[in-house]
Amino acid sequence: MGHSFSWLHRGTVEIFPQGDDSDQESESLEKLLETSEKPLRIKFGIDPTGADIHLGHSIPMRKLRAFQENGHTAVLIIGDFTARIGDPSGKSETRRQLTQEEVQQNAKNYLEQVRPILDFDTPGRLEVRYNSEWLNKLNLGQILELLSTMTVQQMLAKEGFAERYKKENPIFIHEFLYPLMQGYDSVAVDSDVELGATDQKFNIAVGRDLQRHFRKKPQFGLLLPILVGTDGVQKMSKSLNNYVAVAEHPSQKYQKLQAIPDELLSDYFELLTDLDEDNLPQNPRDRQQLLAKQVVTQYHGEQAAIEAEKAAASGGKAGEVPEYSLAEVEFPAKLFYLLNASGLCKSSGEGRRKIQEGGVRLDGEKITDTDATFNTSEELQGKVLQLGKKKFVKLLQ
Repeated sequence: MGHSFSWLHRGTVEIFPQGDDSDQESESLEKLLETSEKPLRIKFGIDPTGADIHLGHSIPMRKLRAFQENGHTAVLIIGDFTARIGDPSGKSETRRQLTQEEVQQNAKNYLEQVRPILDFDTPGRLEVRYNSEWLNKLNLGQILELLSTMTVQQMLAKEGFAERYKKENPIFIHEFLYPLMQGYDSVAVDSDVELGATDQKFNIAVGRDLQRHFRKKPQFGLLLPILVGTDGVQKMSKSLNNYVAVAEHPSQKYQKLQAIPDELLSDYFELLTDLDEDNLPQNPRDRQQLLAKQVVTQYHGEQAAIEAEKAAASGGKAGEVPEYSLAEVEFPAKLFYLLNASGLCKSSGEGRRKIQEGGVRLDGEKITDTDATFNTSEELQGKVLQLGKKKFVKLLQ
């Protein structure tokens, strides 16, 4: 393996421990990468708590791909067990517990959407594991052993819990188990390195402690930044509507990315592409267009990117998503009715069936509720309604 670690440090906020941790025998991750005779196991866990992923979620996936390309094994853990609790990190209240069916459907969507990023084909480069495989088997004695490795004070020091405790917001005992279960994943898969966003440091450190407890070599933690959304202010999030979904139509993705604020461009290039900062155009407009074209190419191919670019250049007409006016629609309106009225489906019955089959998305997000209803046209203004992979309409008031 080469000695240049630019791929390792690109976009990385922190690697811990730094080589001065006595338990790590002063070894750095670079040293381990240089001297290891077998591929390292690089863990990243994702809880399928939503139907789709956005570009912010792609950052750890791209880092996993970089490890794969340098000869290591990506261990992608689908948290089908932990998703039913929900990671309390940074949350001001308890998450709703999901059903097993919701988790399974979300997991299926996630895997489909990360396929353009990760190497699924080279033998030994990817292991997809579900943490119910080992967490379902833990008996009460083993759970008590996990709980005995941590104090309530340590848990309450965790960001989010401390805040909730101070405000006297409820903290349920099962939420304390979450970091221990995520940590136990590292024990179960013999993780050498765990990737996570900066808000995951506590959980990754718990993994290190549990590996020590079970007499395994503690993993390194590699922390990655949280992507600021298209508004340039807050982190990318569906609830803030400042996201770019991985499953969005290429033209929609292109138009959002070519409007990214200037001050975010360097971060977006570093975290979402492989382009070298030194070779980028100086003009901000050119940089925005290059970013949009590059990202669309990665997910949809060069032809789709060229068409999206043309559509944007011609004011969004040629090759653009067809438009549908909601002026004649009486609200509240059911989604299956809109599929029929907009011409995506031949009848409301077909629309209902397509929703049930998981073939319908709104702004890149899969909708599976056949009774989904919209109260006003404002809720839908500017959104793209999608059926399958090739039929789209942009909804306008």
